[in-house]
Amino acid sequence: MSSRYDRAITVFSPDGHLFQVEYALEAVRKGTTAVGVRGKDVLVLGVEKKSTTKLQEARTVRKICKIDAHICLAFAGLTADARVLVDLTRMESQRHRLSLEDPPTVDYIVRYMANRLQKYTQSGGVRPFGTSTLVIGFNADGTPRLYATDPSGTFSEWKANAIGRNSKLVLEFLEKRYPEDIEQSMEDSQEQAIRLTVRALLEVVESSHKNIEVAVMTREKGLVMLDENQIEAMVKSIEDEKNESEQGQSQSAQ
Repeated sequence: MSSRYDRAITVFSPDGHLFQVEYALEAVRKGTTAVGVRGKDVLVLGVEKKSTTKLQEARTVRKICKIDAHICLAFAGLTADARVLVDLTRMESQRHRLSLEDPPTVDYIVRYMANRLQKYTQSGGVRPFGTSTLVIGFNADGTPRLYATDPSGTFSEWKANAIGRNSKLVLEFLEKRYPEDIEQSMEDSQEQAIRLTVRALLEVVESSHKNIEVAVMTREKGLVMLDENQIEAMVKSIEDEKNESEQGQSQSAQ
């Protein structure tokens, strides 16, 4: 039935589907995994790094993009579509600063992105953006925010979320492992958020620091990208902890 109703973005199928939007969501599900975690005073984004060829400059392949000094996003899906959306959002952020002489709130930026995405689901001669995003940032009062958007123009706020390939599996892991006190304790919040992000990625990514990219945002320091040595140490610590747990379980079973 879909072949009769997926020729135009503005045509609904009899059972209420917009197939072009569903195809865009499928493009997101085939993209590399991205994870976002919110802590008391920290926000963390982790992405599965796309493999590059020997002669390709790795710095030109980025899944984490800075929108403003206090806002950043990670995306899954079509990279070219995400690049256009990021450029449009950056310009809107600058327009807001020039017009109102204040930085935009995270909510404002997310609503702008969602409105732009939704516009491309009901206009003739265009197609939906094949990308979903995880948007992090701090509002003026220091409140951390984590939002997710999808190609339909829907957005919502989260404590932790995942998009891209195997996102359902990662989200189930986050639901089980997200510590309720992570937004209460300021001392351990950053360490907990980074560790949870890396552990979630390791559920679906090959256990190697070379396949993971992590960005940490705090109000004081802004956005900081963890280097390979820091990620490698974190991965090794998590693997050692997992091995000790497995050994303990095997010994208790005996």
